[in-house]
Amino acid sequence: MTLHETTPLADADLGLHARGMTVAYDGTDVVHDAELGLPRGRVTALIGPNGSGKSTLLRAIARLHRARSGSVHVSSEPGEQADALALSRSDFARRITLLAQSRPTPSGLSVRDVVGFGRHPYRRRFRGTDPEGARVIAHALAVTGVEEFADRGVESLSGGQLQRVWLACCLAQDTDVLLLDEPTTYLDLRYQVEILDLIRDLADTHGVTVGVVLHDLDQAAAVADRVVLLSEGRVIAAGTPSGVYDAERLSSTYGIRIDVDANPETGIPRTRAVGTHHLRTERTPAHS
Repeated sequence: MTLHETTPLADADLGLHARGMTVAYDGTDVVHDAELGLPRGRVTALIGPNGSGKSTLLRAIARLHRARSGSVHVSSEPGEQADALALSRSDFARRITLLAQSRPTPSGLSVRDVVGFGRHPYRRRFRGTDPEGARVIAHALAVTGVEEFADRGVESLSGGQLQRVWLACCLAQDTDVLLLDEPTTYLDLRYQVEILDLIRDLADTHGVTVGVVLHDLDQAAAVADRVVLLSEGRVIAAGTPSGVYDAERLSSTYGIRIDVDANPETGIPRTRAVGTHHLRTERTPAHS
């Protein structure tokens, strides 16, 4: 498949630019020469079927899986670029952070303690001082809406609350780029919507550059300024949701019929996967 780019990006607009990313597992390439640009202060959603390489690409950018080839540059302002793969561990942790799909629930720690883990890159090795730590942690607690239970043990929280705590931990790391790998997985509908609203607020209000892996196509279209569609380890389309959400393209990529139209109120594209039983017409119950 060839890349379909609906809205080309200028390098000056990018908070992160990964080029030529090839990633292998057990000697087999699973991501092939992928390019990913995240516009500064915007939300970019990575979509695609299971096994398409979305999470692997994010983990390689976050240096949790070594790429066989490729480059990653981060930029907090136009004209500035840093080679992310060449940075020291602590410098890298001040530029990029990843909220992984699942993290163990620590016991015996308060919410504030866990959020404080995000300040590790800023603490000096021997003295452990972090002059900005208290202010940044308080900000992260407030932005994610978890300050009201900051002193509670994390083991007492619901799944949605705990996900917010981990997100607050990432925010406390105070990076240029926030990567999120399926942050709504295992959450009920309310918490999914709240997490997506928070992601939108982080970009709109706080200028965070966000890259997020999502499985729900309609959620991706609603939250993202830009979507990147992957298939079999390759980026095949990138641009606005309206530009990428083509029924024929999505149906071919997912291997199932997907209808696409636009929400009449917002203009945002919406999808409907059509299975065999979805083609049934509503039947009027027979009279007794």
